[in-house]
Amino acid sequence: MAKADRLERLDVHREELESDYRAALIAALQATAAGAWGLFDHNKDKAARAKIAPVVASLCDMAEDIDDMRAQLGLEPFALHQGFMAARGPVPSSAVGEPKQARAWLDRLGVPTGG
Repeated sequence: MAKADRLERLDVHREELESDYRAALIAALQATAAGAWGLFDHNKDKAARAKIAPVVASLCDMAEDIDDMRAQLGLEPFALHQGFMAARGPVPSSAVGEPKQARAWLDRLGVPTGG
């Protein structure tokens, strides 16, 4: 019974942390959709990277904790973070800009972008 209670508490905590992660990602996406570059790391702009680095580090730290919990619970890794990390990095010059990419992400997450 104690193990089941512990696992239930862990699962509740995981859900809360996933919700916190989603909220932090949405806030970062909204800033990017409004014109702040760097979240997707498409450019080699050191200033943009430095400005967004704490946000990305926080998301990665939360995702690591979430994945640890998911592993203990026998769940798949955290897909939202995996998708976000896969979307980061260099892109061809024909790729859409970060603000447009952020709006597409917000659409997928069901968050209105107002434009």
